[in-house]
Amino acid sequence: MLLTACLVVIESPVGANVPSKGNLYKGRYQNSNLIVSQADVDKLAQQGQKLYQTGDFASAVKLLQQAINKFELSGDTLHQAISLSNLSSAYQKLGLWEDADLAVATSLNLLQRLNSSSENLRYIAKALDVRGHLELARGQTQVALTTWKEVGDIYKSLDDTYSLINNRIGRAQILQILGHFRQANQVLNGLEEIVNSQANPILKAKLLRSLGNIVAVIDDLKESSRLLESSLKNAQDSGSNTEISKTLLSLANLARIQHRMPVAVNYYKQAIERSNNFDIRLQSQLNLLSLLIDVKQYPDVYLLISQIQPELNYLPISRPGVNAKINFVHSLIKLSSEAGENRKLFKSISSSKPAQILAKAIKDARKLKDRRIESYAIGTLGELYKQDKRFYEAEKLTEKALFIAQTIHALDITYQWEWQMGLLLQQNGKTQDAIAHYKNAIETLQGLRKDLISINTDIQFSFTQSVEPVYRELLELLLQEKVPNSENLKLARNTIESLQLAELDDFFRSACLEPSEIVDTLIEKQDFHSAVIYPIILSKSLDVILKVPGEPDLLHYKTAINKEELESTVAKLREYLKNVTRTADVKRLSGKVYQWMIKPFETELAKSGIKTLVFVLDGELRNIPMSVLYDGQQDKYLIEKYAITITPGLQLLDTEIRQKLALNVLTGGVDREISVDGKTFPPLTNVERELKNIQSEVSNSKILVNQKFTEVNLHNQLQTIPFSVVHLATHGEFSSDPQNTFILTWNELLKSRKFDNLLRETNGYNSFQDPNSIDLLVLSACQTAQGDRRAALGLAGVALKAGARSTIATLWSVDDESTADLMNKFYSELKTGVNKTEALHQAQLATLDREKRPYFWAPFVLMGNWL
Repeated sequence: MLLTACLVVIESPVGANVPSKGNLYKGRYQNSNLIVSQADVDKLAQQGQKLYQTGDFASAVKLLQQAINKFELSGDTLHQAISLSNLSSAYQKLGLWEDADLAVATSLNLLQRLNSSSENLRYIAKALDVRGHLELARGQTQVALTTWKEVGDIYKSLDDTYSLINNRIGRAQILQILGHFRQANQVLNGLEEIVNSQANPILKAKLLRSLGNIVAVIDDLKESSRLLESSLKNAQDSGSNTEISKTLLSLANLARIQHRMPVAVNYYKQAIERSNNFDIRLQSQLNLLSLLIDVKQYPDVYLLISQIQPELNYLPISRPGVNAKINFVHSLIKLSSEAGENRKLFKSISSSKPAQILAKAIKDARKLKDRRIESYAIGTLGELYKQDKRFYEAEKLTEKALFIAQTIHALDITYQWEWQMGLLLQQNGKTQDAIAHYKNAIETLQGLRKDLISINTDIQFSFTQSVEPVYRELLELLLQEKVPNSENLKLARNTIESLQLAELDDFFRSACLEPSEIVDTLIEKQDFHSAVIYPIILSKSLDVILKVPGEPDLLHYKTAINKEELESTVAKLREYLKNVTRTADVKRLSGKVYQWMIKPFETELAKSGIKTLVFVLDGELRNIPMSVLYDGQQDKYLIEKYAITITPGLQLLDTEIRQKLALNVLTGGVDREISVDGKTFPPLTNVERELKNIQSEVSNSKILVNQKFTEVNLHNQLQTIPFSVVHLATHGEFSSDPQNTFILTWNELLKSRKFDNLLRETNGYNSFQDPNSIDLLVLSACQTAQGDRRAALGLAGVALKAGARSTIATLWSVDDESTADLMNKFYSELKTGVNKTEALHQAQLATLDREKRPYFWAPFVLMGNWL
């Protein structure tokens, strides 16, 4: 995938077929008597590089091949090697990996024969850079990182600050892809100071923009915004409209990620006005068009379409030009599906004839011999015909686009055409064929896990628009029958497990979790009294799948209910749960959910001797505690019948049997009113009592309160002693946005990524699967963000990423006196030897005996391994 901070002239590849290498490197020349001047050879090489930069990679290959043969004939080894490096880059763009590998290997071999002058070292670094991009494109991420480390060492020895900075930016992105955020930040640490030491404002603007873009990928959006603003100031100081417009475009894209849509619109408009560069202006216009359609500002949309359409006629035949045509038609397709009352107006202004635009794009792609972009254009035409209900033609086009994408191993396009084929076949009533294509699409997505995080900016992925629907639509197909067959039930269970993992990847912006292929190990080999419940929210039903130990087949029950009604019920229930006066409403609504999810399986649960229910929750259901589901017939909450745990998926659980760990607890918290980062947090007056109660139950414990509760002290304690339990009684909030997920310390809001790196890396732990990792993390005064429908994803994210086997947290901030009592009981039970789930179960029951209102006992949930 494209590395946004490319180190030299090379970008990483994906592409199509051109003629193979033949005798390219042997220098065999049909007319060996031809005399060629040095100027002619240089001109060939320069033309080849120019064609590369305009996106005509196939033509660039031809000219570079000629230049290489002529450089070899004239004995110019240095320029032969340089051209071979550039040829490798072009091959990479065309997806010709073996040719690219041979070209760069030959280049390096030639360069290493030359003397070790500074100039030659610089070219070796550039050739290694090309090899690093090739390794990255072929999935050899760790190898690429090593190669780029070698490149960085060369630039450091040459005192080449500019190249070294770009190298470090690239290495940071690779570390981010690998999930090593702390190391990525360390690589970036100090770069801004080095950049600011540069005198040239244009150079500073470029470097700060690169740095801001990579920091956004690493997900520190606030810092990214600051760096880009600094880049803009330097660009303005330089007076370069090109640099100003490029940074404005980056700021607009960042604002869009932050959901600051009016700000993004303003930045896009400024970029358009300031740009004297056709490509930047057109890219800004296309991005603005897409955004305006998202926010339904249709009058502005139609005006912008009329401005963009004529400009498409002046585009050169190049990959960027073909991409622009495709992106424009994508926006028209989206507009057509969303225009509603404006459909007539849309049709009246759609004289652009999107099919003709795509036909021209396909023709241009073929002239370029760029199979990747040809596949994308053909598949988009198939999407357009699907929209127009020309299903036969759409299927044939999609089939062709899929064949090309598979041939060149362009996985990020392949999954889209597999998905599109599934949709088309479903509409044609070919259900089994449709299921097969959806399965292929998901398998391809799973192969793309790491790349989805730093995907080519030509094809930006939005999880909710471009990834999640693939899983959802397959689930609809698999569970469309009232009684699905056994094979479809198993596939549906595996699909919802995979969707949970994909959502977490999206939350982390990193594929850092390693799933297990065997999902039932815990209940089949270690805990025969636990059942797993998968409620799956479909458009017109709630389907619940049950797995009980010892049973080869999954059980299933379908309740006919619209998604909107279910989500409305759950949202109201969550609202009432936080109001101590609405217990009757809680019973009424939670009783409905009980009827949908538990009632159908009561007999089977009783017959199987089930004592613990493990929920893999979907969507809005994550935002309510399962303990509160109410059986009106027996006048009992679910917690009165079963111990309960939550997990984002069995494939993510540590299944290793461990020796019981001695209780060794690090506790910390803040009990005073405190203001941090412009937020004021009320006092938690019972925190000290809570922590001292734990100390009385667990003699081997350490307390950090108020001024002592800082990241530095946490780090030092965790580095010194391998604690089995970390218990934090402090304000915190879980959100679907990692930037708004935090734990409050005495002097800062410890954001999600910084917090989980603190827990995982100070002890040298890699994950919750490490036998020495923290067994239990307790966050006893946190809450999920109000109004955030995916807020519980933040809870799951903190729980998993922190590297703890299990996490106890609260869905809302509860009375801290009640919390202190419940936690005292929890540790008392834990000390007797029962597992974590049962200890929490007994603590909640004890609280319920004193206080019937769910507000006080229901918010506590255990996530992860319950044993």
